[in-house]
Amino acid sequence: MYIGKDVPHDSALGHVTGRSLYVDDMPRLAHELIVDFLWSPHAHATILSLDVEPARAIEGVAGVYTYRDLRHNRLGPIDQDEPLLVEDTVMFRGQPIVVIAAESREAIRAAKAAIRIEYGVLRPILTIEDAIAANSYLGESRFIRRGDVDAAFASADHVIEGIFENGGQDHFYLESQAALATPGELGALTVLSSTQHPTEVQEVIAHLLGLDMSQVVVQTKRMGGGFGGKEAQATHPAVMVALVAQKLGRPARIVYDKDSDMHVTGKRHPFRNRYRAGFTRAGELVALRVELYSDGGAYADLSPAVMARAMTHAENAYFIPNVDIRGTVCRTNMPPNTAFRGFGGPQGVATIENVLEEIAQFLGKDAYDIRRANCYGDEPRNTTPYCQVVENNTLPRLFTELADRCDYRARMKAVRAFNAESKTQLKGLALTAVKFGISFNTKFLNQASALVNIYLDGSVQVSTGATEMGQGVNTKIRQLVADTLGVQLERVQVMVTSTEKSNNASATAASSAADLNGSAAVDACSRLRARLDEVLERHGGNPSWEELVMLAYHDRVSLGERGFYATPRIDWTWLSSANTGGYGHPFLYFTMGTACSEVLIDRFTGTMKVLRSDVLMDIGRPINPGVDRGQLVGGFIQGMGWVTTEELRYTESGELLSHSPTTYKIPNVHDVPEVFNVDWIEHENPVNVAGSKAVGEPPLLMAISVWCAAKHALSFVANGTPARLRLPATNEELLMRITEYTKRGAAVAG
Repeated sequence: MYIGKDVPHDSALGHVTGRSLYVDDMPRLAHELIVDFLWSPHAHATILSLDVEPARAIEGVAGVYTYRDLRHNRLGPIDQDEPLLVEDTVMFRGQPIVVIAAESREAIRAAKAAIRIEYGVLRPILTIEDAIAANSYLGESRFIRRGDVDAAFASADHVIEGIFENGGQDHFYLESQAALATPGELGALTVLSSTQHPTEVQEVIAHLLGLDMSQVVVQTKRMGGGFGGKEAQATHPAVMVALVAQKLGRPARIVYDKDSDMHVTGKRHPFRNRYRAGFTRAGELVALRVELYSDGGAYADLSPAVMARAMTHAENAYFIPNVDIRGTVCRTNMPPNTAFRGFGGPQGVATIENVLEEIAQFLGKDAYDIRRANCYGDEPRNTTPYCQVVENNTLPRLFTELADRCDYRARMKAVRAFNAESKTQLKGLALTAVKFGISFNTKFLNQASALVNIYLDGSVQVSTGATEMGQGVNTKIRQLVADTLGVQLERVQVMVTSTEKSNNASATAASSAADLNGSAAVDACSRLRARLDEVLERHGGNPSWEELVMLAYHDRVSLGERGFYATPRIDWTWLSSANTGGYGHPFLYFTMGTACSEVLIDRFTGTMKVLRSDVLMDIGRPINPGVDRGQLVGGFIQGMGWVTTEELRYTESGELLSHSPTTYKIPNVHDVPEVFNVDWIEHENPVNVAGSKAVGEPPLLMAISVWCAAKHALSFVANGTPARLRLPATNEELLMRITEYTKRGAAVAG
């Protein structure tokens, strides 16, 4: 049996030896062209004139293309509202205008300089506040409602309210956006794309170039990181090279440099949320009203779905009887923001964790006790605001067990004593939770197929729609296939993801790739195994695997099978009436966890160090414990970057200032908690393949404990009022808050 074993990642050796191939590593093809594009330096402008003829005359330039060279010029994963190439009005800085194909980088640089373009600069909308003032939105507001919020506020012992802001985050994948297109016969194209969604890339190429989808094959060997940034926005570079290959009949490749990638691609959505919470003297929530506003950027991209997940995670791990959640996506003149690990969940969860931290500070109580009192439990306190029952609930156990494991009570006492004595430093401690829904918000996306072929020598090939970006999905699928067929792991080969083998596949996203594609592969293998068992029954004896395969072949038994899986029990509805809201069963199950973090902050510089973090999660029965541990650790550290150091800075005109490793601070080895304990409980998940649970996104949200610990530390200088803190809690943000509260305290004392 391989399920439950620490099988090495199938690309581990290749990664550490440099032999793993990415798009830019593929050998140059005969007559291959380099592709790049000219993008707008303005966030909002009209194009008054455009002359590309001087660029076409430059030696080494093979082609220069505008929107007029496309059959269609609109794309988008939800609403096809975004032009690939600007027609007349620029909507964000970095928006592509002209595609250039050339023999060399020098020729491309010369072509860009030669293009004559005149802009009429318009006033941009660059913030959520400005968008609200201008009534600039992407779609209508949506709601999730339960109970009578107004009546609950009226009877509540206490009410607090405020605004919580959390910033965006760059994906900072090691491999930038990249694609390689090769022309074939009869107008066909083969595209190697660094994408999480080959089917969408296939569909968009076909639509924009006027082809049938059957004429386009998209393949993805692996990505050098994705994190959601290659779910929808990998389409743009892929179409550009496909356009060149179609027009010139030559292979074409594009690879963004890091600066360009950060300038032109969307990020994690910034949110600005208004909240009002009613609660009892004991700290039990009786009412919550949250108005979520996200910065969607210039076009829809995946923003409506991101907002939907933020709304379904706005109560997180806590039962609240009366709830009014409103979600609105703002249209700004920023690059369209897109999927990012957690997909809106972190923004929703951070908001309620902020509220609970403030309730504790308002009441002068321990925030752990407030969270524990409000935690989902047994009936009737086990139903979400959207009417899904929280089944198989391990949250109470996780809260209690982690508090015991990390000695929370004693450490909290020590933190208070430290802050009472130290004049130069502050400590903070927080234990937070997560209840992360697993499934796509959109019902039809919860499906997958797999193709399994057994060859005459007994070796096995598996093809699915899952794409490998380092998370180990192919390794898990190999384990599932090997165990279901009853063969040695070494005999199983997971093939390059290709749209000609796995048609109409959903994106590798929503933490569901192993769930969906693994289940489809198991379905195919179960059918094959049943046929092989019939052969064995007919012939008897004890043949080896290889002998059994040959017997089946001679009996003319099919040794290939396509499997299919559709997630059961998924149902979700947005009601149109403004007085009602979304309801249903949007998730198959929840991945749950708790985390406790302790921080140390310098009062004079705002410098923060994470001293210790303990993470305890319910991840079912892991298919591959080693791979899952890597996801738990990596997700937490990436989340820690979002809540502490990864700040996106822009000029007043919308130009990104933090667009390279020198100005954008992701966590490094020195930022990892000095003491870092990661573990899970043994608790089988009966509704998913092999009893497992998804682990891709949930651990990122555990890092919110670090931010809450910083907020807790500030409470010791906030003079009895709830400490307000933006996210990320950068050194500058912390220093400003410490300075503000210190001055306020001095004024009160004076």
